[in-house]
Amino acid sequence: MDAHSNEGRPPPHPRGATSGGGRRQVAWAVIASAVAGLSTYYSSLTRPPVSLKSLPASYALCAEGHRIYTVDDSKPVVDCILVDKHSVTATGTLNEVQLAWDEYQNELIRTFYGNEPTAKKPLPVYNVPAGSIVVPGLVDAHAHIIQYGFKMQLRLDEAKSLSDVLDLLENHVRDNPPGPDTWIEAMGWDQTRWSDTDGSFPTAADLASRPSLTSLPIALHRVDVHALWLSPRALSLTKEHLNGSFPSAIPGGEIVRDPTTGEPTGIFVDAAMNLVPIPKWSAWQMRDYAERTVKDALSVGLTSIHDAATSLEEFELFREMDDDNQLPIRVYAMADSDRLSPDDKNDIEIHDPSPAAHVRMRSVKLFTDGALGSWGAALLAPYSDKPDARGIMRLPEDDLQKLVGEWWHKGWGVNVHAIGDRANKAVLDAFENVSDDKDEVAARRPRIEHAQIMRVEDLKRSGELGVLTSVQPTHATSDMWYAETRLGPDRIKGAYAYQTLLKSSRNGVLPLGSDFPVEGIDPLLGFYAAVARLNTEGKSPHGENGWFPSERLTRAQALKGMTLDAAYASFSEDVLGSLSPGKRADFVILDRNIMDESQPFSEILETKVKATVVDGKVAYGGI
Repeated sequence: MDAHSNEGRPPPHPRGATSGGGRRQVAWAVIASAVAGLSTYYSSLTRPPVSLKSLPASYALCAEGHRIYTVDDSKPVVDCILVDKHSVTATGTLNEVQLAWDEYQNELIRTFYGNEPTAKKPLPVYNVPAGSIVVPGLVDAHAHIIQYGFKMQLRLDEAKSLSDVLDLLENHVRDNPPGPDTWIEAMGWDQTRWSDTDGSFPTAADLASRPSLTSLPIALHRVDVHALWLSPRALSLTKEHLNGSFPSAIPGGEIVRDPTTGEPTGIFVDAAMNLVPIPKWSAWQMRDYAERTVKDALSVGLTSIHDAATSLEEFELFREMDDDNQLPIRVYAMADSDRLSPDDKNDIEIHDPSPAAHVRMRSVKLFTDGALGSWGAALLAPYSDKPDARGIMRLPEDDLQKLVGEWWHKGWGVNVHAIGDRANKAVLDAFENVSDDKDEVAARRPRIEHAQIMRVEDLKRSGELGVLTSVQPTHATSDMWYAETRLGPDRIKGAYAYQTLLKSSRNGVLPLGSDFPVEGIDPLLGFYAAVARLNTEGKSPHGENGWFPSERLTRAQALKGMTLDAAYASFSEDVLGSLSPGKRADFVILDRNIMDESQPFSEILETKVKATVVDGKVAYGGI
C-alpha cells in the first residue's frame, strides 16, 4: 500500500466530513504554515508499496474511484475514510477527510497550543492496491464457533463417497492410534453427496466393514449435526449406558431401526443423539477449537460472529479469551436452551456491556425441528420422497409457545431454529401470541434461524410481525439438488425464498450467515450463493441462470445482509455494520470488486482477503 505520512497523533475529533465552510480552514492552514516556514503538512511523497501490519492511532484509508462500499445510504460509495483509534470519524473524498482533520487540528491548536501552527500533526494516508475494494467488516449471523474448530480436526465433509469416509477414518486411526476405550468423534458426512450409495442413511455395519474400525467406538455427526452415525461398539456402549435396552420412542428424536429385525441401524436423529454417552470435550480442547475458528474467521474477513447455540462453558471460554486479549472478533452469543439445566435457566443473566463489546449474550436459542437432509424438518404434509415421514417437532407447539413466553417475559431476545413449514408456522404463531402489541414484538427483534421452508402466506406474515428471518444462502445451493425431491413442486415455492423474505420484511432486513461448520466459513461463499444461486462449479438444477433466479439477492442486498442487517439482528447497528462516522472501524480489504455487477459471478469465488481490520487495527493480513 502507498503511504503518504507515518505520523498519526493527536487523533481527530469524531466529526463528519465537511465540504462547504472548509475552504476558509484550508486557506488559514496554508497561510499559517507559510508564516512558520513549514511545507504543506500532507506529504506527497509516494513510497514503494508495503504491507503494514500495524497502523497509527489516526489515519485515512483511500480506494480512489469510489471503491469503498460503506453500506451507508447517505454515502454508499466513497474514496476515503478517516479513522481515529477504534472508530470511523469521516468519509468522503480525500479532500473532505483532510478538511475534517484540519478542522480538528485547528480546534486543537486554538484550545491547547496558543494557535501555534507547528503543533499540527500530519495525517497518514494509505491507499489500497489497485483493483481492491473496502467493505465493512463481514458478519456471520448464524454459526457455531467451537464446533467448527472440532470439525476441522477430521474433515468428513471432504468425502464424496461412503468409501471415502471409511478411508478417512482408517487413515486417522493409523496416524492417531486410539486407546481401547477412546471414542472417535467427527462430523461432516452427508449421504446425499455420496456417489456409491442410494442416498439413504449409512449403518453401523458400514463402519464395521473395515477391520481396523470394527472394535472402535465411533460417533460421526452428520453435516447438519441433526443425526449421529454409530459403530457397533458405540451402539453396544450406548445400550449399556441405557441399562441394556433402547427406548422404543424418543420425544423430539428417533432411533432408526431395521424394518425387518427392529434393531437400531446405527443412526440416532435429533433428541435421540442425547442418549449416546460420548465423552465431553475438555477445556483445553474447546480453547483449541475456538482459537482455530478465530484464526480462520479473520482470514476470510469475518469481524463478528453470532454463535447460534452457546453453552455456559463456551460462553465463559469466550469471556476468558476476551480477558486474555485473545478474542479479536466480536461474538454475539445465543444461549443454548437445550443445554441449560433448570437452575441455569433461573440463574442465567443477560450479559451486554455495550453493543461493540467483543462478548455479548442477550438472546436465547430454541429448537423446534430437525433438518431437511435427515428428513427431520417438521412438515405439515408428508415428505414427497418418504410418504411415511413428516419430520420431527423437537418442541411441540404448546411447549414452544410456553418456552417462548418464559424467555420473552424475562427480557431475553428469542431466536428459534425452524426449517420445515410446520416448524416455521409454529414459531410465527408463538411470536404472534406472545404480545398483543405488534410494534413491541417487532422492537424486540425476534428471529427465526433458517426460515428454510415456509408456506407462501407465512413468508409475508413474518414481515408483518416484524420477525427477522436469519438465513444461510449456502444452504440453498447445498440442498438444491434434492430439496424439490423432498418437498415436491408446490412446497418448494416457499423454500429458500430470500428475495421474497427481504421484500416482506418490515424494515428491509435479512441477516445472512453460513451455519458453519455445516457450510464453509468463508462469507464470500454465502455472498456468491445469494447473488448467483449456483454451486461453485456454476451449476444448478435449473441451469446456469441459477436455481429459482427470481429469489436472488442483488450484490448490494447481499453485502447489507452480512453487515448492517446482521448488526441490526444483534442490536448493534448504531456502532457496527457500516462505515459511517461514529461507528467502529471494522473493515475488510478485498483484492477485487465483488460489487461490480458487470463482472461474472465466478470472480467472487476468486476473491482474496488482503486485510481484516477490527477496531481500526490490523487483525489479519496487511494494509
